Amino acid sequence: MIEMAGKVALVTGGASGMGQIAARRLAKQGAKVAIFDVNDEGLAAMAAEADNISAFRCDISSLEDVEARVAEVERTVGPVDLLMHAAALMPSFLLAEHTHENMERLFRINYFGTTYMVRAVLPSMTARGTGRIIAFGSIAGIALVPKMGAYCATKAAVNAYIEVLQNEIRKTGVRAHLVCPPAVNTPLVDQTIATDTPGSIVEAKKSGRLADPEKMIDAIEKGVRKDRDIIYPGEARLLYLWRALFPGLWWKTVMNFEK
Repeated sequence: MIEMAGKVALVTGGASGMGQIAARRLAKQGAKVAIFDVNDEGLAAMAAEADNISAFRCDISSLEDVEARVAEVERTVGPVDLLMHAAALMPSFLLAEHTHENMERLFRINYFGTTYMVRAVLPSMTARGTGRIIAFGSIAGIALVPKMGAYCATKAAVNAYIEVLQNEIRKTGVRAHLVCPPAVNTPLVDQTIATDTPGSIVEAKKSGRLADPEKMIDAIEKGVRKDRDIIYPGEARLLYLWRALFPGLWWKTVMNFEK
């Protein structure tokens, strides 16, 4: 990634998936790592792995909880030098059947959780004139698929928020990176498969085409080292171009998986 020895990294979704991988790597680099999650068992297991990993239970959909936990991190671990925001939910439902309540919850976690986390660490970073934010949007916010309309909408919102943010804060000394991964073989995809998942993801899971999470973190680290504003790991850039240049073919292809 970048040199983090002795610095403070805060990773959301740090008890599983790509957040967990990133947290472990940062800890091995010598960073003081704080992880946020609601998975109590996973938090305890991660905290037991290394003395420089501190676990905090945090519901990122709650502004009050986010502000309290970030303040606790700053008090007990130190000012945050790096925020890697990976926490999210990814259920799948037809839009005509997805309840308003569940869609609102999805936005509170995926979109507002992002804004809460960013706003909780940004003032301190700006005051110090240094800091880095790595936020996970998704290629799903661009290359849309059926049965994931609400999730795609939340990630389109995150994509827009972070892209605007990185340009607004460019002269402050704080850097923001937007990561737009494809479907990755993590517990997040398992959430989708446990609901009314798109046929394209079912096929990708069966055929072993889901992206390897370790390789995704490799690509993200490379993109950060190159100081890229937007990072499209794996096949994400191909999906971006396909959807942008041939939208009709894109929809024909993804809908064919629903037959």
